[in-house]
Amino acid sequence: MTEALALRGGEKVLEIGTGSGYQTAVLCTLGASVRSVERIPELADSARARLTDLGFAPGLRTGDGTVGWPEESPFDRILVTAGAPEMPISLLTQLREGGIMVVPVGGEREQELFVVRREEGFVKRTRICSCVFVKLVGREGW
Repeated sequence: MTEALALRGGEKVLEIGTGSGYQTAVLCTLGASVRSVERIPELADSARARLTDLGFAPGLRTGDGTVGWPEESPFDRILVTAGAPEMPISLLTQLREGGIMVVPVGGEREQELFVVRREEGFVKRTRICSCVFVKLVGREGW
């Protein structure tokens, strides 16, 4: 998923699902300016402490990741680390023209991983592989 973001350094990245903070740290190490949303307060708090201890300073927020972080948009890249039943429209609208979103979409037991690009006002999605993720829970998820 990280490779599919095609990071060159300096991109503003929205991560949906902070979890332990591991992916957040990887994105920061690759030179991204990261904003991350985690819906579970305990995970958000522990990730925040862990990332601070490691010297990273991403923007972290507790809330419904399915609606993204509108006041920080637009984003160059969006990485969704949970499976959505449909493409979250709120996230798509927060993706900058020329931006890339990587998102698993499908049923509860299996999803397809897609790379979604906004190009010239159109949305183009390319399937990477089949996968299984936890449910993306929220207004535009499960």
